[in-house]
Amino acid sequence: MDANLKYLSLLAEKFPNQHEAGKEIVLLNSTLNLTKGAEIFLSDIHGEDEAFQHVLRNGSGVIKQKINELFPELLEKDEKQLASIIYYPEEKLQLLKKSLTDEVRFYKETLSRIIKVTQDFCSIYANRKLLKLLPQSYGDIILELVAERTVGDDNQYYEDIINNIIEIGQADKLIIEFSYFIQRLCIHKIHIIGDVYDRGSGAEIIMDELMKHHAVDFQWGNHDIVWMGAAWGSEACIANVLRLSLRYGNTETLERGYGINLLPLASFALEHYKEDDSIIFNPKVSPDELLNSSEQWLNSLMHKAISIIQFKLESQLISRRDEYGMSDRLILDKLNLSDKKVQIEGKEYDLKDAFFPTFNHLDPFALSEEERLVVEKLKMSFLKSQRLQNHARFLLEQGGMYKVTNKNLLFHGCIPLDEAGYLKEVSFGDKSFKGKQLMEYLEKEVQIAFSGLDGSDEKLAALDMIWYLWAGPESPIFGKHKMATFERYFVDDKEIQKEEKGFYYQYRNDPEACQRILKEFGLEDENSVILNGHVPVSVSKGESPVKANGKLIVIDGGFCKAYQGQTGIAGYTLIHNHFGRQLIAHDSFESQKKAIEEELDIAYSEMVLSQSRKKLRVRDLDDGQTILGKIEDLKALMELYQSGELKERFI
Repeated sequence: MDANLKYLSLLAEKFPNQHEAGKEIVLLNSTLNLTKGAEIFLSDIHGEDEAFQHVLRNGSGVIKQKINELFPELLEKDEKQLASIIYYPEEKLQLLKKSLTDEVRFYKETLSRIIKVTQDFCSIYANRKLLKLLPQSYGDIILELVAERTVGDDNQYYEDIINNIIEIGQADKLIIEFSYFIQRLCIHKIHIIGDVYDRGSGAEIIMDELMKHHAVDFQWGNHDIVWMGAAWGSEACIANVLRLSLRYGNTETLERGYGINLLPLASFALEHYKEDDSIIFNPKVSPDELLNSSEQWLNSLMHKAISIIQFKLESQLISRRDEYGMSDRLILDKLNLSDKKVQIEGKEYDLKDAFFPTFNHLDPFALSEEERLVVEKLKMSFLKSQRLQNHARFLLEQGGMYKVTNKNLLFHGCIPLDEAGYLKEVSFGDKSFKGKQLMEYLEKEVQIAFSGLDGSDEKLAALDMIWYLWAGPESPIFGKHKMATFERYFVDDKEIQKEEKGFYYQYRNDPEACQRILKEFGLEDENSVILNGHVPVSVSKGESPVKANGKLIVIDGGFCKAYQGQTGIAGYTLIHNHFGRQLIAHDSFESQKKAIEEELDIAYSEMVLSQSRKKLRVRDLDDGQTILGKIEDLKALMELYQSGELKERFI
């Protein structure tokens, strides 16, 4: 049996006769004519869960646009109220009901408008997909109310349903279910171009929300990959995750979110670093997030303790991986603590802090017995956190180093380029890769880090590669020549602290360089674009997110509060719908409470990046090509049934 016949025989298990195959062809063909749904692209969320949830609730402005389109006669205050109800139905209804004078009229108007919004969003989905998205409670009623059927000469049929719902006191519950249904419908697909983790305190909440959505993919960022490595047992990644959390005075995700037990580290830090009076390791937090003096003191001790452990673990890793070419990052063996000096890149510098109580001059990269015990306990805590394991697995299953979708090339950081702006050959020992091949090799290594045999050399090498993706000089998701963590802590010299970006960042405004990258990934259409995150756009200094005459768009505009002083805004989202691409800039999100009470929306400006000459339909998309392929396979299956080569089955 040839491979094609074998495949069609397997397909016959699902479609056992001509009737079933033909029915599927009709359904697939009807899907091709549906309007393209809105894809939303976000990057660098960095744990800002409330702002992220607001963007999901409002579809990054898609719902507000739809209300404007469907109800041009509405006053602005009524538009804002309707939008606010859809975003936060439970909270907003409770607030509004305190001042309602005609509750029945309010419910009739609100339900009528929400039904119309729902009907419009439903039109881009096939019925079987809608059935999967419907809420379990009230699903049948919602389906009945959005059905465009003609019953008699008027709308009395629908009015009677609504009147009955109001009469039995179920209007609130129905509005709530409708609103959440709209939120699910308005975003057809979510693309996260890296960095859910670190900085803010709600990364685990964001991951829970994404796992609920029906279509999500990730292009891993450096902050995602280090958490994935930590979840799978990379000690160097675990140390980095802990250090960053303590550096920003934010251990909520670790402790509250994932149940990571920090007591072993706290006990160790109190025993060995309690005499340390250095302020270098004080947490970097804004004035409104300051810890009390006791918390800050303990945080600083733990911060320093894990930093020293991290430098030792990284030195061990670099020493066993000559292929990384990172021997210049071995610094601990060049410490002279008695003279408070260190040699870096061939030059001697003064140390700002020379208190290293666990340092062994004879074996500078070795952990002390107590440090080794702490690392083992922390590692076990990461490995046993079920919620963290679920999130890391979801990132793996739905993620990758890059994605090509509907003429968009997505990757978090960069594609390594040489000084002339061409794809750079990156070597790991006797293996060399560039461009697309490099990204696919690294993605395979991430897969091995998860699925490789525990204790095997292959799995250890893959876990080390995950750390390299976090901090390595040719990592596409890091993109700098070094991570100068040691220098920032211990050396008071701005030059040695510099982390120089790769050549990609010199050429990302060059249309020809961007075109070469797009071609490498099979995108030669004039409307193809690169979508990036990773490096915030300094809008306040006049920088544009649109590069290379529109061939590259950077959507990291400062979603994370820590970067908003630099960027001047609160992030970008990009919407790609049936009209084309729109870049949405956002204002800072203060709180859900304020958003509900003042009916605020954080989308404050829109930039149309491309306008389609015709309304895009599913047949115009990558999904359409996939569907056409399925139709051809089903037609081939029907021919086999008709010729008698395969026997039909009727159940």
